[in-house]
Amino acid sequence: MSKIKVMDDVLANKIAAGEVVEKCVSVVKELVENSVDAGATEIKIEVIDAGTKLIRVVDNGIGMTKEDALLAFRRHATSKLYDEMGLFRISSLGFRGEALPSIASVSKVELKTSTGSVGTKIIIDGGKLIKQEASDARKGTEITVENLFYNTPARLKYLHSLYSELANICEYVNKMALSYPEIKFKLTSDDKVLLNTDGSGNLLKVIKEIYGSDVARRMRKISVFNDDYDVDGFVSLPEVTRSTRTHMVTLVNKRVVRNTELNRAINDAYHTYKPEARYPIVVLNINTDPSLIDVNVHPAKLDIKFSNFEDLKELIKKGIKDVLDKALLIPKIEKKDKLVKPRVEEMQLNLERQNVIENETIDYTLFDDDILTVNEDLEEKLKEDKKEDEEFYNEEKKKVVMPEMYPVGLAKGTYVICHNELGLYMIDQHAAKERINYEGYKKAFGNPNESSIKMLVPLILEFPSNEFIIIKQNLSVLKDMHFDISEYGINSFIIKEHPTWLKEGYEEESIKKILEVLISEEKNFSIEKFREKAAIMLSCKMAIKANMNISLKEMEALIDDLRRCENPYTCPHGRPTTIFFSNYELEKMFKRAM
Repeated sequence: MSKIKVMDDVLANKIAAGEVVEKCVSVVKELVENSVDAGATEIKIEVIDAGTKLIRVVDNGIGMTKEDALLAFRRHATSKLYDEMGLFRISSLGFRGEALPSIASVSKVELKTSTGSVGTKIIIDGGKLIKQEASDARKGTEITVENLFYNTPARLKYLHSLYSELANICEYVNKMALSYPEIKFKLTSDDKVLLNTDGSGNLLKVIKEIYGSDVARRMRKISVFNDDYDVDGFVSLPEVTRSTRTHMVTLVNKRVVRNTELNRAINDAYHTYKPEARYPIVVLNINTDPSLIDVNVHPAKLDIKFSNFEDLKELIKKGIKDVLDKALLIPKIEKKDKLVKPRVEEMQLNLERQNVIENETIDYTLFDDDILTVNEDLEEKLKEDKKEDEEFYNEEKKKVVMPEMYPVGLAKGTYVICHNELGLYMIDQHAAKERINYEGYKKAFGNPNESSIKMLVPLILEFPSNEFIIIKQNLSVLKDMHFDISEYGINSFIIKEHPTWLKEGYEEESIKKILEVLISEEKNFSIEKFREKAAIMLSCKMAIKANMNISLKEMEALIDDLRRCENPYTCPHGRPTTIFFSNYELEKMFKRAM
């Protein structure tokens, strides 16, 4: 008897579902793409419990006849690809004919569809046809998926949290709305509207719906082309950045794609315009002949291969740089201004310095009083090999502490020069202030005091729906830090109070940075990691910058604060705060000692 047998359709579809239907967003993706291919101008997506309980997609597309509705659940049955030549000129979003049978094999599916005459209703449970009957004649298709993965518990077990699944769905629908601004998208979760576009065809209006009006006002139009590619869309000004690459949306013939090289080219175009660890908001649609691309790379159809890829990357980089150059309007210094320039720079520097003097120092009374105090009884240990090093230990706490030192001046507006009986010290004022701020913020995050400050004008922040969900999930973390934050309308939060340790004059910037860290930590969120990253980020942003001259009194205050730190020798990023030259080394350099 033969050992090799042909699988039945139900088993084959369950295996295929492992590639096509990985999580809830995979179902939404396949159903929405079918609606777009059907010519729909209005698509409604409804989910309950982030799609684990119910996913419903309703469109006003061309619909299906009874025969087509039954065939749609057969493997490799498709209306979008008929022969081998068509594989090289794919213009539809779907073409494999695997999605519906794969979804139906791991859920309960109800399909209602009509071309405008008699409608058809089909119910399939776990891949088996349960019922087929006539239905209403509303033109279009309504498909409901219930109890996803109910018969594949291993797959259900490895789904992420409901918030993560819903955030993924929001992110995908946002990108589809950006791909098709002429289609009206409406996404609801547990009867709450998360996205509702008007289908007017205005891409900037869709950007406003997703990111808010502040971001939309800072977007700039891009339109470039060469012999093979036509690129158009919007790019953000360098002042509008995010902590992850997920907001760099690339579309190819309106298909959402994910290509690392393409994202790198976009990010490279912003080189020197923004910090390296920040990423712009970009929506680019690349139009090209279907024969120049290959979308048949992965079942999810997110990866894609390009012909003449280097030319495309150069086109995008040049186009974005041209837009940024025009938008920034950077003035050129003419010769006649050379004599005036130093005085202008000096005035700006003095204003900036005055701001530092008034605002930069953290008031440690706002934090716990249990800060490391310096024991005056220091034991000196000298090691003599190629050079002499001095190490100081606090005998009671066994912690390295800074020795007493006395500032004498500032070199290059950045390095505080100090000395004592042991030798010469150079302190990087920015790195030192980072360390001081970091330990202060870390204590504040971990052990917040009870005091907070009411804001004169409440701060209202608007977010894309996927980011809104992540913040909402972790509101308790922010409230424990004594932020008075609550929902305010659609995808918005209102902050009425903030903790007292936020630096005066930088409250809004600090709050935004903290929320960005909260969003970026969504996938592997832990309180400890969040506090650590938020403390590092704020400590850097609020530190004295290089080339800012400070007075001798300010240097003494900086050194005193640094000496009270638990680890005064490195900044939070691991860079040294202090470099030491012993008397022996100095004498050796000047040939006083041989």
